Amino acid sequence: MTSSLLLAVVATTAAGYQATDRHQTGAAAFTVSTEAVAQANELSDAQIEDTARLATDRNDTNASIAAVQEKDRQKTVAAAKVAAQARREAAQTAARDKARRALVAKKQALVANAQQDPRAAARAMLGDFGFDQSQWSCLDNLWMGESGWKHTAANSSSGAYGIPQSLPGSKMASVGADWQTNPVTQIRWGLQYIKSSYGTPCNAWNTWQSRSPHWY
Repeated sequence: MTSSLLLAVVATTAAGYQATDRHQTGAAAFTVSTEAVAQANELSDAQIEDTARLATDRNDTNASIAAVQEKDRQKTVAAAKVAAQARREAAQTAARDKARRALVAKKQALVANAQQDPRAAARAMLGDFGFDQSQWSCLDNLWMGESGWKHTAANSSSGAYGIPQSLPGSKMASVGADWQTNPVTQIRWGLQYIKSSYGTPCNAWNTWQSRSPHWY
C-alpha cells in the first residue's frame, strides 16, 4: 500500500477509533471499521484506474507521435528519391547534349576536312562498305575521271553532280539532305552505289574503262 493510500486510510478511520474505549490503558486494541476499509478500497481502485488511464493516454500519445514521425520519414525518403531521379535525368540529358554537340562538331570537322581532301575521306570510308585498301587505286582513278574529286562538279549536259557524278544529283538526298555541299554524303552515296551495282570499285573502274564515252 502506498503512503498516500495509508494517509487516506488513517484519515477515514477516525470514526472507527472513536468507537473504542477511550479509558483503556496499556496495549490498546484498535479496530478498523468496515466503512473505512470500503473507502480505502474505493480510493485504491480509483488510483489504479487513474494510473491505467494515464498509461493508456501516454501510450496513445506515443503511438500518435510515432505515426507522425513515420509519415515524415516516408515523405523525406520519397522526396529524396524524386530528387535523385531528377538528378539522374538531368545528368542523362546533359550527357546526351554533350554527345550531340560532340557529334555535330565531329561532323563539321569531317566535312571541312573532306572539302579540303575528299580523297583521304573516301579512302578512310572504304572499310565501312567492306572494301579493303586494294580497291583504293581503282576508286581513285574512277572518281578522278568522273569529277576530278570536286564535290561541286556539275555536268551541264547530263545533270550529273558531285564527286561520284550521281545522275541526277538529287539521288544523293537518300543519304543526306546536304548532298550538294557535303563531300562525305556524296562519297557515302557513291560507295553504296558501287557496291550495289558493281560489287567493288575495281569492277566499276573496269566497266568505266570499257565504255566510250566513259560512264559507270
